[in-house]
Amino acid sequence: MLNQDSLAQLKGLKTQMEAEKERAEAVVKGTQARYGFAVLDDGREVFIPPDEMLKVFPEDRVQVCIRPTKDNKTIADIEKLIDCPLGDFTGRCVRKGKALFVEPDLPQLRRWLFIPPHARNGVKDGDYVRAAVLRHPIRDGKPQAKILSVIGDETTPGIENLYSMAKYHLSAEWATASRKELEQLLQDCRPLEQEHRRDLTDLEFISIDAAKTQDIDDALYAQISDEGWTLFVAIADPTSYIPMDSSLYRDVAARGTSVYFHGDVLPMLPEELSQETCALSEGADRPALVCKIAINDSGQVGEYEFIEATIRSRAKLSYYAVDKYLTGQNQELMMHASPLEALYQVYRALRGHREEHHLVMEDRQEYRWIMGDDKQIDHIEPFEKLLSQKLVEECMIAANRCAARHLAESSASGPFITHPGFRSDRQKEAQKFLEMHAADVAAADLSTVDGYRKVIRELSRPEHELPLRTMVNRLLTRAEISAQPAPHMGMALEYYTNCTSPLRKYLDFLVHLQIKASLHEQPAKLVDTALLENLAGRISTARSATLEAERWLAGKHLARVVERQPEKTFKATVVHVNSSGFNVRLTDNGLDGFVDLRKDPEKFSYDKWTASLTSTTRRFQLEQEVEVLFTGVDRENQHQASFELVAGCGLKPPREDKKAEE
Repeated sequence: MLNQDSLAQLKGLKTQMEAEKERAEAVVKGTQARYGFAVLDDGREVFIPPDEMLKVFPEDRVQVCIRPTKDNKTIADIEKLIDCPLGDFTGRCVRKGKALFVEPDLPQLRRWLFIPPHARNGVKDGDYVRAAVLRHPIRDGKPQAKILSVIGDETTPGIENLYSMAKYHLSAEWATASRKELEQLLQDCRPLEQEHRRDLTDLEFISIDAAKTQDIDDALYAQISDEGWTLFVAIADPTSYIPMDSSLYRDVAARGTSVYFHGDVLPMLPEELSQETCALSEGADRPALVCKIAINDSGQVGEYEFIEATIRSRAKLSYYAVDKYLTGQNQELMMHASPLEALYQVYRALRGHREEHHLVMEDRQEYRWIMGDDKQIDHIEPFEKLLSQKLVEECMIAANRCAARHLAESSASGPFITHPGFRSDRQKEAQKFLEMHAADVAAADLSTVDGYRKVIRELSRPEHELPLRTMVNRLLTRAEISAQPAPHMGMALEYYTNCTSPLRKYLDFLVHLQIKASLHEQPAKLVDTALLENLAGRISTARSATLEAERWLAGKHLARVVERQPEKTFKATVVHVNSSGFNVRLTDNGLDGFVDLRKDPEKFSYDKWTASLTSTTRRFQLEQEVEVLFTGVDRENQHQASFELVAGCGLKPPREDKKAEE
């Protein structure tokens, strides 16, 4: 029995321990290991031990008790669940004994969730699924999940696309309200009868696109003028059918872009609009927003005008057929000789002027995936961009430049496509890079279009021993969507936007709305920063979905190649270097992956100034040719392919013997 003094001391110690505790709300931060951290509202991060982490999921909002440990450290105990934001998620069903679990495809959540028999929904081992939390682990650390739907398994044709759509919440279905509205709009809308719409059906517009394309969103016509040419770029006008206060408009905005997978497409607009009513189909009168551009003999883009018009395309020509005609290999298109010859002259002038006064992205080897009936890669073949594709691209760029000028001159709230050039936090590093490798342009002002153009042109000169233009990419920003006009450094243009694909891109759709508002003398203020940030997020999500599906397909293709040829090696080029290893692009098929050097027996030193990795015996740098073996895919990194080097690859050349020893 404890005496009164001992009891008093024990009570005092308990009171002291309670006083040292702190209770607070926090968000759970997961890690690759079993432990985690409680991120408090004041920014502090407190360690959560593994046993406590079993009670929560990453991103849960919880009440924690923060207490000291015997070794004077601080830990957080989970006391109460406040909110669990984890909604439905994707993953794969796995079996352990007689029990079935779902392995969530979520960052920082590596635990399997038990699926009770009543919640299995017909799932079997190996199925890819959509699931949701059935029972939170807050009470006993034993979570349960329920299966919402089975997406398929490895044998399902197109499983890579279907799974990526589900994972990134990309829907192929349209809301019932949107469907009903669409039917009514198709009956009621008569844009060709609008009095302000100009009749341009006498102009011989032609469309040039892929042979199978049905959502034709542009058509071209050019004619000779006194000072050069007049180029007409007709763009499909879906905004004339979709009111901004409609459910259909909200659905379109939520999609943000058409998403193109290999073998599958999720269109931004219903096919009744994109492939029929709005498409600039051959022989059909269609509403269009036409950009009329004056181009002088030197290829300079001059005066322009945007016109709400009715146009009639005279023909839908394929890239392949037009390329054959332009290169003198086929005369079947002689009936369209006049517009084609004028367009070719316009292309040469525009391209020449851009190459002289702006920046033009260099063509790189492209590859075409030939898909089988099982929606897997049958084979991959290289191809060069056709002259006809370059012609269309140059005309689209000219129209986009005019659209950006129009928005800027109308004081519109965007959207603009901007490219700041060098990262603001890497200016000093960029300066040092130039001083080391291109001293002649080290004094150039990197914040101006002229200065940036001067630097990039110097770095692109072929006489440099190192691939400087590629090396500097790590110091550059990505293009952005902005509500304010700003330069596009990557193209060396004062303003730029996109307006030529409103059937496929919501950004272009918004540009049309803004231009039409200004044409009707209304404020072009339909766009704000929040809207553009949301749009950028949706575009990024679509890009991540297609990238993951493509990597998954590529990994399967490489696995089949290696299965047929177990000793198969691949010639490749180093395309990116970091301290962990380097990315390669395979020469024969353009597929890429990563060579991880962290587990190599030799220790490599990374030099950011030469973009190289060097060990005692080997050296690797950008654009170096290497030979690699395929070793599998990293499922946790969007199915990125993994490679290892063939023995002897990258060896430094032996040192020359001293002359005295010869």
